Amino acid sequence: MAFPRRPSAFLRYLVSALLLALTFYSLTGPNNLSSQIGPLLPTMSGRLKSILYEHPIDNLIKDAEREFAKKISRTATTLEAAAQAYRKRRGRHPPPGFDKWYEFANNNDAIIVEEFWDQIYHDLEPFWGVKPAQIRKDARNFEMRIEIRDHKASSRSDWFWTQIWLQTIQTIEHLLPDMDLALNAMDEPRVVVPWEDIRRHMRQATERRVIVHPKVVVSEFTRFPPPGEEDPDEEEAPETTWEHERHYWLIARRGCAPSSPARRTQVATDFDNAPSVTSGFHLKHMRHGYVANYTLSTDFCHQADLQALEGIFVEPLSVSTTKSLLPVFGGSKLAVNNDILLPAPMYLSEEDRFTGAEGASIPWASKEPTVIWRGTATGGFNRESNWRSFQRHRFVAMNNGSQLALAESSGASSPPPNFVLPPKQYCLAAQRNNSLAQWISSVTDVSFTDLMCSFDGFWPGCNYTNPYFAASEPVPMSEQFRHKYLPDIDGNSFSGRYLGFLRSTSLPIKATLWREWHDSRLVAWKHFVPMDSRFGDWYGILEYFLGNEAMGVKGRDDVAEKIAMAGREWAAKVLRREDMQVYILRLLLEYARVTDDRREVMGWVGDLGEAVDS
Repeated sequence: MAFPRRPSAFLRYLVSALLLALTFYSLTGPNNLSSQIGPLLPTMSGRLKSILYEHPIDNLIKDAEREFAKKISRTATTLEAAAQAYRKRRGRHPPPGFDKWYEFANNNDAIIVEEFWDQIYHDLEPFWGVKPAQIRKDARNFEMRIEIRDHKASSRSDWFWTQIWLQTIQTIEHLLPDMDLALNAMDEPRVVVPWEDIRRHMRQATERRVIVHPKVVVSEFTRFPPPGEEDPDEEEAPETTWEHERHYWLIARRGCAPSSPARRTQVATDFDNAPSVTSGFHLKHMRHGYVANYTLSTDFCHQADLQALEGIFVEPLSVSTTKSLLPVFGGSKLAVNNDILLPAPMYLSEEDRFTGAEGASIPWASKEPTVIWRGTATGGFNRESNWRSFQRHRFVAMNNGSQLALAESSGASSPPPNFVLPPKQYCLAAQRNNSLAQWISSVTDVSFTDLMCSFDGFWPGCNYTNPYFAASEPVPMSEQFRHKYLPDIDGNSFSGRYLGFLRSTSLPIKATLWREWHDSRLVAWKHFVPMDSRFGDWYGILEYFLGNEAMGVKGRDDVAEKIAMAGREWAAKVLRREDMQVYILRLLLEYARVTDDRREVMGWVGDLGEAVDS
């Protein structure tokens, strides 16, 4: 049997000397060991580098494994355990119908971990600070809605999103009490209540959060009058004011705390020049250059520079927003929005353009070790005066070999129009000899399929982006699955392809500011790779997984495959259509309670038999 050779004496002495030197510098210099050893890495041999240095992503993956194991250890396997976990986490009894919800979930093989439903309580908790009659009135007055009476769901709207939601709710209508659901038909969310008002609502909600004695618990919901008839208990709700301010940052930031950078930083008004990427704003959610807190990375309140780096903040396609706390249901939202999340219609429709089911099972070993992205130039209303601030334009430019080559050769004298080259902290091998453009061109295939340009009185209307971009033919998702790496970039709101990516055998690399129903079920670096919305970590992520053969940098194909397969396996367990039904049922039972005048004493206490009888 052959044994590995022991390191030579010289190598042992060299390692010892370097470790002593690094120890000295760590005591006298910056605390970040990576920042000290980083400049030495490109000149070290692979063997020596592996002895001295562990990549930051290695540690993030280990943390993710521990987080996921801890999360899944809290799985409830009985109704009693689920109810106990509910009271511990929510501070109330479960809602009426909780036993039927558990039975439905269990019959559909749902994994029941109480924190999987955290988003529901984040969304609904402020409404405990609003009178139930007002919530009911606001919902009944909303133009697009679903009405549930006597266990039958219906809608007078033929909008296709409404119909998809309606068809899903009809599969569980026999378990639902009476209610009205106001629905958002737009890509963009509708509600941004000022932070100060939400704080007041949350304070009132906390005061009403109590586990009442089982003997006084009410276990039946109040019935609603038929659609069109007045509710005698409803109060006259004030007329809702809708805002149409095109500069959405001015609206969105009111949902942030007064002390936050979003509220305190000067508002950007000029989007005609290259945007400023300020690294200091992302330190709160990054560790050594990579996303360490995915949830925090989707919160823009500490990231004031994103006001000029995301199309939604610059000029959305449409704006119709209120500062009133209305019970509006939608498919996605920003961290500050107060809309109530449902699984998005794209996920419920199971359309092939969103799922790519035909090619989702291609074996990893049969795929091209490359990146592919196709999409339209969405993100908002891009114009000659603002396109440089749109996220998809930035991402496509960062993967354009010609633009990268020009940026490398010009240096600071002629910076790129809408992105910046990666900082030295990533120690990219390709930057040692200005070969970033060549390397990226060899491993990525990124292009727009439609420039979606504003005409602004010109024809063909794309004169302002033609020098930088050219549209390519679309690539069906089933064909995209022939590539190992699938970046997912926000458009006008969230990306409807994400669930299809997770269900595939490719590796999703996700950059987003949008919250969705499933966020608490997924663990970044375990089920997908998170990316900062500035994309400054993009090249570092690629080098970690793909390596750089020309520069002698070895990739980690096995690690990429492990994450891709873990995401696929987990999606098949917790992101099925059945899981969406279970989520919606739980959400609507909670919503029905919060709109009931007796809500503070309503609940399910069937597991507390002795206490009820005493």
